[in-house]
Amino acid sequence: MRDYKKEYKDYHATPEQKKRRAGRNAARRKLTAEGRVKKGDGMDVDHRNHNTLDNSPANLRVLRAKVNRSLQ
Repeated sequence: MRDYKKEYKDYHATPEQKKRRAGRNAARRKLTAEGRVKKGDGMDVDHRNHNTLDNSPANLRVLRAKVNRSLQ
């Protein structure tokens, strides 16, 4: 059985993960403001170099969620 409380404490609540999550959220907000994505459209904001702190326009692209999540 998965222990979500321990998982949050040991991983999601770390300062590094908070910073990365903030970077992903900032990228989504940036492209929403530009009109390239909207809530519920099934699109993901992808960081080409996988660095979530690099939100430069050349590093961001919009992909369908299914495609983006299969690129790993």
